[in-house]
Amino acid sequence: MPADIREQYDKIYRYCYYKVGNAALAEDLTQDTFLKYFAHNAYLERGKQMAYLYTIARNVCIDAFRRRKPEPLTEELPDARSMDQLELKITVRQALDALPEQERELMFLRYANGLSVGETASVLGMSRFAVYRRTSAALAALKNLLHEEDFYE
Repeated sequence: MPADIREQYDKIYRYCYYKVGNAALAEDLTQDTFLKYFAHNAYLERGKQMAYLYTIARNVCIDAFRRRKPEPLTEELPDARSMDQLELKITVRQALDALPEQERELMFLRYANGLSVGETASVLGMSRFAVYRRTSAALAALKNLLHEEDFYE
């Protein structure tokens, strides 16, 4: 597997995991994404491969969500050392969940997967200016949400 594809595989896995929140399911969805990607050989030579990969991944995740059954809760509790980190993660996740879906996806692509503005624009089908504008607005909204006292309660 070429290095570029291996790097994209990791990013698509993170994207799928972000969407479904389950490591095993994310692995399966990532595999399905690449199988579908390579099944369309005619598209491999064209320019927007990353946008095509993310489109396939998004659709595969949507299909999985429609078929998904709730997972049972486990009895495991985090240890005391990781409680602060867990609380921070929950707080940030709640703030992200308060954003509209498109802004959440934008933040994930830009900051979790490290896509450039141009790549993000291509994946989301918007202009580079719109990516800059929406990123700034989403960051400002997150900052406001994280600084609100009511948000932590």
